[in-house]
Amino acid sequence: QVQLVESGGGLVQPGGSLSLSCAASERILRLNAMGWYRQVPGKERELVATITSNGNTKYADSVKGRFTISRDATENKWSLQMNSLKLEDTAVYYCYAKRVVVITVYDYWGQGTQVTVSS
Repeated sequence: QVQLVESGGGLVQPGGSLSLSCAASERILRLNAMGWYRQVPGKERELVATITSNGNTKYADSVKGRFTISRDATENKWSLQMNSLKLEDTAVYYCYAKRVVVITVYDYWGQGTQVTVSS
């Protein structure tokens, strides 16, 4: 079982920046993928950004060019730098990790952190 602990988030004005961080309870080099999802009430959780064990990144179209995902293997954590935030970025953000053991996929989630973009 991998424990994920998020930090960051909060309230920011449109156009501002925030950074989220997710710390894992074990070495992230053992994880196949890491990332961030977000969810607003009444909607499904959606992918924001992911990074694989070999460093490949993927972003939702809505955040491309504004958000950057990165990882720090020495600290066993990954981060999401969010710039030029928009009102529609308001959501609960969840960090996510995936580990594949043979043919079994294990998904792990953080507790979620609120990001509110408001003037």
